[in-house]
Amino acid sequence: MDLSVYKKDFPVLRDNPNLAYLDSAAMALKPDCVIKAVDDYYNKLGVNVHRGVYGLSYQATDKYEAARTNIANCLGAEFEEIVFTRGASASLNLVAQSYGMNFIKEGDEVITSELEHHSSHMPWFNVCEKTGATLKYIPLDKEGRITVENFKKVLTKNTKVVAITYVSNVLGYVTPIKEIIKLAHEVGAIVSLDGAQAVPHMKVNVKDLDCDFLSFSGHKMCGPTGIGVLYGKKKLLEKMPPIEFGGDMADTVTKDSQTYKATPYKFETGTPIIAGAIGLSEAFNYLNKIGFDNISKYENELAKYAISKLKEIPEVIVYNETCETGTVSFNLKGIHPHDAASVFDNHGVCIRAGHHCAQLITSWLDTIGTVRASFYFYNTLEDVDRFIEAVKDAKDFFGQF
Repeated sequence: MDLSVYKKDFPVLRDNPNLAYLDSAAMALKPDCVIKAVDDYYNKLGVNVHRGVYGLSYQATDKYEAARTNIANCLGAEFEEIVFTRGASASLNLVAQSYGMNFIKEGDEVITSELEHHSSHMPWFNVCEKTGATLKYIPLDKEGRITVENFKKVLTKNTKVVAITYVSNVLGYVTPIKEIIKLAHEVGAIVSLDGAQAVPHMKVNVKDLDCDFLSFSGHKMCGPTGIGVLYGKKKLLEKMPPIEFGGDMADTVTKDSQTYKATPYKFETGTPIIAGAIGLSEAFNYLNKIGFDNISKYENELAKYAISKLKEIPEVIVYNETCETGTVSFNLKGIHPHDAASVFDNHGVCIRAGHHCAQLITSWLDTIGTVRASFYFYNTLEDVDRFIEAVKDAKDFFGQF
């Protein structure tokens, strides 16, 4: 299946027909329908929600809450279980600051891994440092994968939280998360799942996974920047305290007491990200029409093609030859990834280079960083070929010195 027909929906690609955009793991491009949904809010409404007793405000509120309903339905969640945040990082931090700082104590154990994005790992490092809990790491296998067998090695009756990635942003590996969640629940632990690289590329049903929390961003799935989602089981969100206070989350406030609105509103302080939520809902609609299974399969085909071509270049080290997603991480021997990236730009190839906000796995790979090409459904085999030519050019250019 060739999904590249959808390139026509993206203004950036229409305006730059020779661009090979291979950095969707950092930021996906935006289709016309998402841009229109955001523009329509600003052009036709542009007012606040939950506050005004006039028609425009009612319409804006309806659109905002319809977005929450739609996203909940897409994830198999309930309306009250969808909290809008600034992004996956904010969602992951909310769980750590609210649940972690209030329900984790000295002697408890938190399990994470070296595959984590900093936003999944660092909040729980902080919780453990503040509470005296112990932070434990799942040993990775020889490929750098999380396995059920290795998870069992660190799981104990003292485990209270598992903070883990669904799909690695560096190596593109898919965690066997359903089995891990089941094992975690057997000892009474909750699972906070980083879905930033999963939700844009595969069909995710939170009830099927039985995860306790799921965090993701809109900007990685064709949605606007500055909007994210925290899914949380209702029973957990209800007992968690807010971490920000002020406008719209308050129920009653006196000089001597204060109470808060019910979930999800107690976690959405101040004017919410109205246009972002509306745009993210439209992005879900757009991706659902294409089909997440189709997206996943197509991206994997592009990645496998890219890896096969990279392996023909002796100077290239590929770190994730067996990845099952559209992410390819590699290096050119003896060339700093940032230096290599500068040559790619000359070819109109957009890739990312560095540690990708995941220094633990970079250290595990025994390198200072990697070059990462991440494919999405709007990419083509021609994009891959242009990318391979850029790799060869970088090799030849730096080989002169």
